[in-house]
Amino acid sequence: MKFHQQFKLNSHQFKTTDELIAFTKLIDEDIFHFLIDWFNKSPFIKVTTSGSTGYPKEIKLKKEHMINSAKATGDYFKLFENTTALLCMSPKYIAGKMMLVRAMVLGWDLDVVAPTSNPLEKINKKYDFCAMVPMQVTLSLNELHKIKTLIIGGGTVSNSLKRSVQNIRTDIFATYGMTETVTHIAVEKLNNKPTTYFNCLPNVKVSIDNRNCLVINAPQIADERITTNDIVEIINETSFRWLGRFDNVINSGGVKLFPEQIEFCLTDVIENRFFIASEPDELLGNKLILVIESLPYSEDKIKIMKEKLKSSLSNYEIPKSIYFTTHFVETATKKIQRQKTLDLILNQSKN
Repeated sequence: MKFHQQFKLNSHQFKTTDELIAFTKLIDEDIFHFLIDWFNKSPFIKVTTSGSTGYPKEIKLKKEHMINSAKATGDYFKLFENTTALLCMSPKYIAGKMMLVRAMVLGWDLDVVAPTSNPLEKINKKYDFCAMVPMQVTLSLNELHKIKTLIIGGGTVSNSLKRSVQNIRTDIFATYGMTETVTHIAVEKLNNKPTTYFNCLPNVKVSIDNRNCLVINAPQIADERITTNDIVEIINETSFRWLGRFDNVINSGGVKLFPEQIEFCLTDVIENRFFIASEPDELLGNKLILVIESLPYSEDKIKIMKEKLKSSLSNYEIPKSIYFTTHFVETATKKIQRQKTLDLILNQSKN
């Protein structure tokens, strides 16, 4: 395994892999250990899934597939050698690892900073490319002019965040992907001529199964087709509109409700983190509930919020109960674990 001769890390260029690995030991332990694995003779890298929709699991990714994914990103965004890029996500996880792989494969000039909530705050230079999670973008709005192209992963981009980036010159994209697809396989343009759907990267085609869930055919990054639990609307073989998770769909009184679609409508109504879920109900089978990460609201605040809910949602989509909890259960990458959070709340309400 080799790296591109133009590759730079924190402004340093390297002649050998040993020289590169020795340098990373001085700047970040996780990068150091990843590069030891990257440059060994194994054709695989072991990575851990996020665990946001189940238990985290260790899987093997082919280094060849990771290289192909890096090239696809470079081709799609036209980011070739000497691209300046910023790594501000944890290199423990696939998103951070792939920023390193892209830089090494494509010959980027990559700077590494700590994965803080506002990574651009103390930076005085501009970059061609960067990846962030939604929270980082939200807290970096006044600094985003330092990035030419930004991709957002690791969580759903809220309606309010989408509105916040409309007048920003940076080209901003939401991404669709997972560990098994070596990060993103499709992107949605959020500003500067935005789209309302995801466009696939090169060599990726999509279809649906009998549940209307996305099936990914990407032979360059996966040996077999990947069947997901994401319900989508297929536009054509290289673009789709995401609707929600199959395992989150709620059948309430015979009506199918998509929690993610309801949540999208409520991002301007509820100031705290929240999610839509359900609990058993004798009449409806399952009734819609709203879970808010907060101390309980006052009666007046709940009354005002309920009025706003009525104006934002259909009768079927209005939550029948509201629960509060001070802390959501999260994965190591700060994704909300809905089921574990819900189980804790419902168990507490029974006691």
